[in-house]
Amino acid sequence: MSAKGLAALQERIGHKFADLSLLKRALTHSSLAATSKIGDLERLEFLGDRVLGLITAEALWRKYPKMREGDLAPRFNALVRKETCAKAALAFGIDGLIKMSAQEEESGGRRKKAILGDACEALLGALYIDGGMEAAQKAYDLYWTPNLESLSKRHRDAKTTMQEWSQERGLGPPKYETVNAEGPAHAPAFTIDVHVPGFDTVRGEGQSKRAAQMAAAAAFLVREKVWVEDE
Repeated sequence: MSAKGLAALQERIGHKFADLSLLKRALTHSSLAATSKIGDLERLEFLGDRVLGLITAEALWRKYPKMREGDLAPRFNALVRKETCAKAALAFGIDGLIKMSAQEEESGGRRKKAILGDACEALLGALYIDGGMEAAQKAYDLYWTPNLESLSKRHRDAKTTMQEWSQERGLGPPKYETVNAEGPAHAPAFTIDVHVPGFDTVRGEGQSKRAAQMAAAAAFLVREKVWVEDE
């Protein structure tokens, strides 16, 4: 967490901290809680999670003025989930700035989604305390706002998304066919095909029928470019 690195981060997110200790705290993992004089990120993460939720709820409310709560909820969950926050952290470039114990770093801590996601939320919390909602919104606009539609779709339930996609085109609901089921009771393996009229069949595998159906639906959505394949 060098001074140069912190300065570059502030430039990227468009906010210069009046209280730099807030930024440093947001980037201090709990594995250093016992030795850190400024504390760790957990309290800021708690706050940042709520800040992220409020900004996201408003963004969805404005973007989809006619959408019902039941349809907004899965989009909201997709945008605030830890995996999405982890990707935002990488986009902000904070993975190399997080302070953590040597043991945590040796175990691959800088690439762990949970740690990256927590640090991202803590950063939003720090921005809110230091510069109010406007500062947090600037960071949100760097990653979430330009990707709002793709992020909310990509991480929704694959079967639900595929069913909506299929029915919107008048194709009816997708049909799932169990091709194979094998393995012992404690470790079953299912292979399932998904069929949509006019489209080639796509196959998915999983340790339960639902998991295999979800895998098939996700593969179909990626193939048809409804979803962007995970990086």
